[in-house]
Amino acid sequence: MAAEPRHPLEGIRVIDASGSYAGPTAAMYLGDLGADVIKVERPRAGDDARHWGPPFVGEDSAWFLSANRNKRSASIDLSTGDGVELLLRLLDGADVFVENLNPGKLESKGLDPETVRARCPRLVYCALSGFGLDGPDRDQPGYDLIAQARSGLMSVTGARGGTPQRVSTALSDIVAGMVATIAIQAALLRRERTGDGELVDVSLLDADLALMAPRIASHLAGEPEPQPSGGTDSVLAIYQPFETADDTIVLAVGNDRMWQRCCDVLDLPELAGDAGLATNAGRRARRAEVVARVAERLATRPAADWLERFAQAGVPCQPVRRLGAVLEDPQVRARAVVGELEGPDGPYRAVRAPWRLGSVGRGRADAAPRLGADTADVLREAGCTPAEIDELLERGIAWTS
Repeated sequence: MAAEPRHPLEGIRVIDASGSYAGPTAAMYLGDLGADVIKVERPRAGDDARHWGPPFVGEDSAWFLSANRNKRSASIDLSTGDGVELLLRLLDGADVFVENLNPGKLESKGLDPETVRARCPRLVYCALSGFGLDGPDRDQPGYDLIAQARSGLMSVTGARGGTPQRVSTALSDIVAGMVATIAIQAALLRRERTGDGELVDVSLLDADLALMAPRIASHLAGEPEPQPSGGTDSVLAIYQPFETADDTIVLAVGNDRMWQRCCDVLDLPELAGDAGLATNAGRRARRAEVVARVAERLATRPAADWLERFAQAGVPCQPVRRLGAVLEDPQVRARAVVGELEGPDGPYRAVRAPWRLGSVGRGRADAAPRLGADTADVLREAGCTPAEIDELLERGIAWTS
């Protein structure tokens, strides 16, 4: 009897022909879960993200390494007909295809969803793009910054009275990658029941609109359009950063009982006893007054003192930490979210999968591959003979490092 797969997606083969960050993130998470992910890249240059530096770790950028663990790299020239045909041969034996090419270019190469799915009816075809496969802007290029601006996310981010700001990480790409991973796994599960493949259409804009869902819901219910406010305009009246005597903390008062405990910690009995502030609606109506009183009191003691007091009272409160401190945080270290991977240029530290499974922990932890390192093996697995592989390499249709 064959042994049970150790990882949930063992036996699933993914062809990742995407670049930059969203598509690679989706494929990486599938690899974390045990899938065999083959990253198809341009000869010699590879994924653009390999060059997004400094900083670099050996030959590749830190950004690239953070979105491409648990993959093999096959370098194929998709600008040629022979290269496209080679990719299609890979897809014949694959379960999932992840791509983020321009829809118009896909059609010209015969790699559009309709053509590929007609050839490979069991394939789960995942198209990631800036704006989706339909609509008037389907052919426009999309990046994280573009999606944050178009979705309204930037319009609510930034200092009070200041200009809109981008959330300072690849938020749109990462969330779109997570959304794609969820949808791909659902499609694979349904395929087990029906035998049919699927088309998964994920856009950066749609992903950011999902992030904006609570703000959009409030606006549709009659709230005025929000403006950048430094994080002080939550639906909760006390849910924001404050300055203490020596550092910045955040305070999150999530319900009316917590408000009473917060007032006790701050020694503000007049606020605790004010019937007009007993509910969140009342505190929102007098937000400026409440925030001013809380800020005044918090400024009188150091952060460590307040953190201890609020923790004892069961009021959520945390320091605003810089990355150096985050990496040394005892909770972060205990959860082993940041781990060491052994790459071709030596070990490096990186954030690993943001989940644990009871059976395998965080899953696989193989470093990102060197460009073209696995080309020959991948072509051999696709049925190419040694002579064919040599010819493809000689003609530049395929490339190996």
